[in-house]
Amino acid sequence: MSARPTHAGAGARTAVVTGASSGLGQVTATALARQGYRVIVVVRSRERGELALAQIRAAVGGPAALDLVLCDLGSLAQVRRASNAIAALTDRVDVLVNNAGGLADGYRLTDEGFESTFAANHLGHFLLTQRLLPLLERAAPARIVNVSSVAHGFVRDMSWDDLQMRQGFVVLRAYGQAKLANILHVRELARRLPPDRVTANAAHPGAVHSRFGTHGSAWMRALDRITRHFMLTPERGADTIVWLATDASLEGRSGGYYARRKLRQPSAAARSDEGARRLWDISEALVAATVGADPP
Repeated sequence: MSARPTHAGAGARTAVVTGASSGLGQVTATALARQGYRVIVVVRSRERGELALAQIRAAVGGPAALDLVLCDLGSLAQVRRASNAIAALTDRVDVLVNNAGGLADGYRLTDEGFESTFAANHLGHFLLTQRLLPLLERAAPARIVNVSSVAHGFVRDMSWDDLQMRQGFVVLRAYGQAKLANILHVRELARRLPPDRVTANAAHPGAVHSRFGTHGSAWMRALDRITRHFMLTPERGADTIVWLATDASLEGRSGGYYARRKLRQPSAAARSDEGARRLWDISEALVAATVGADPP
């Protein structure tokens, strides 16, 4: 893998990776640290985050510039605080990997009134990306990678009249909609941002065994036990993510959906420019409506 060279320290390239306490996120953070990036690890739990930093340092086997920022991506108030914490740590972000996510085992609303799968997989990353754009533009050429999934094809389109799925909630439909939103987000970012300054692409890592199925309902745990032996390791799954974040051959290429380092054609809904613009406008409005709700 060819990569843009960097060295930790003053002026070092900086990467932000969400959901980096385990699985794809931790493997991605480790690969970037090996390439000399300063990596800001965004996780929900301090205990698991500190353990992840120790594991990344051990895997790198040498000096690694790492920072920990706590954030539950399902809380927009926490996303705002996390973005402020990142800005206090660095004046540039060369790579943003929006990886954190998952699926709930039932219908749940966040404290801000959003369906939890939609909030954690899409809205939180939408807001984080918006707030880090000045740091990405300062580091130009910079890259944004959204971790999506072939599961975006579980739905024909966004549930435009009921994005929070208050009517007829189905776990896999909610997850599919959130993964579709990840691709539409990338599509609109690519339309709005000059590709010589900031690129945005989506990755399908494959069917990767992660912590998704190790918590939640009994059927989710049972499914995890059945399928784990047929799934990819996080190391194999993260390959396309790291490639999109670093490979020199991808300079200036934006708006794509990739799997196994190949440009793929996503669903018709994921290719809709109108849908991408519509979701962007709705997301902006939803995020703006929570500004006054932030706790001190």
